Amino acid sequence: MENLYDLIIKNGNVVLPNEVSRLDIGIIKGKIAALGKDLPIIPNTMIIDAEEHYVLPGMIDMHVHFNEPAMGHWEGFRSGSAALAAGGCTTYADMPLNGNPPTVNRAALNLKADAANGNSAVDYVLWGGLVPGNLADLEELAAAGVTGFKAFLSNPGGEGEGRFREVDDDTLYQGMKIIASFGGILALHAESEDITNALSLDAERNGRNTAGDFASCRPPEAELEAVARALLYSERTGCRLHFVHISTSTAIEMIHTAKLRGLDVTAETCPHYLILNEQHMEDLGPVAKCAPPLRSEEEREKLWKVLSEGKIDLIASDHSPCPTELKVKSGLSFFEAWGGISGAQSSLELMFHEGVNVRGLPVTLISSLLAELPAKRFGMQDRKGSIAVGLDADLVLLHPNRSHSLQAEELLYRHKHSPYIGMTLSCQVTSTISRGKVVYTAEGGVISGTGGQWLRLHEGQLME
Repeated sequence: MENLYDLIIKNGNVVLPNEVSRLDIGIIKGKIAALGKDLPIIPNTMIIDAEEHYVLPGMIDMHVHFNEPAMGHWEGFRSGSAALAAGGCTTYADMPLNGNPPTVNRAALNLKADAANGNSAVDYVLWGGLVPGNLADLEELAAAGVTGFKAFLSNPGGEGEGRFREVDDDTLYQGMKIIASFGGILALHAESEDITNALSLDAERNGRNTAGDFASCRPPEAELEAVARALLYSERTGCRLHFVHISTSTAIEMIHTAKLRGLDVTAETCPHYLILNEQHMEDLGPVAKCAPPLRSEEEREKLWKVLSEGKIDLIASDHSPCPTELKVKSGLSFFEAWGGISGAQSSLELMFHEGVNVRGLPVTLISSLLAELPAKRFGMQDRKGSIAVGLDADLVLLHPNRSHSLQAEELLYRHKHSPYIGMTLSCQVTSTISRGKVVYTAEGGVISGTGGQWLRLHEGQLME
């Protein structure tokens, strides 16, 4: 007799879209087949006892930087996806800029896809890029299955002729018209290049190069100006927008107001803006450097307020790794250090710790920001993002009261630096399940590191 279920998860507090319920989850061939109490067990059925645990939908991290092709020594798909699996993430979106070449045409996308194939612990989608000179490539990239396009309104840094470049206003406007024509979505790093460049040049001329000086060169006004400009272009072109790593509550309010007047726009923020503040840049040094920079403690509290009001659409890590020497090399100023925070392995635990255990927010709210809402925004809701019959069995078991201090040796990144090292977290991911297969346990580490699939999109729907 065949097993009724391949796997049953029993006794867990299951986080559904609008409630938490003590249910069993029955899984067949990688899909959720049943939700109920006391599901029937026959011999050879695999059982996972989730007593004292929450069972949440696996996180969907829509913003990570794995640097393949050619830059995997910074972070590759194998190490990066293993870290995500250890943090309860079952789907991620890789950004187009830090590989060589960047993903700005079909040939580069093929190289990226080849690098990922057979090297990812969990499922993934791939972003394409919008840069000066690639307008003619956008439609082909969309047809090939990218989840959307990423553009910078400020200089993303880096060197070399083939590096990812920020868009000028004409490229931005024309690109938005093209992307709107096929119903695509554009993700924007929204900081004004005019403002940040002028302030940075002035700081350099006057020998100001501390963490505080860096923050002063990327003020909230740079974010607000860029958001306002992009919203105007969206209104004129009809292009769907997603603003990445928003760092201020005022920008969130601007985006939310635009949404209320009918624009198809969303905003993400990141755990580092909700957990850390500008003092951490001073205390920890470049390991806490990012752009936009960490903000004041007052601003951090304001972000939590707009989050609790439902004005933030999703949370993503913006995992931006580099070799450790590019953060801490002797003689390196804060301005010269690589700007990016390594944090993808800790996102779920950070958000549950601070959001649920410290601030008392509903676990359903935190879960929706990490899984359900990203799935809906990026066309994956028919397979991912929720615990419901028929969807992929992408699940994470989290013990809400298992305190632990994050240590560097626990991190699965290629380079084990993070501003969260040494932080005591009041919860712990104990198991991660991707399409019905256990890919990580706290006791055994990453069990399966190569089964992830590229989820290609076409016209807003996942291709089979």
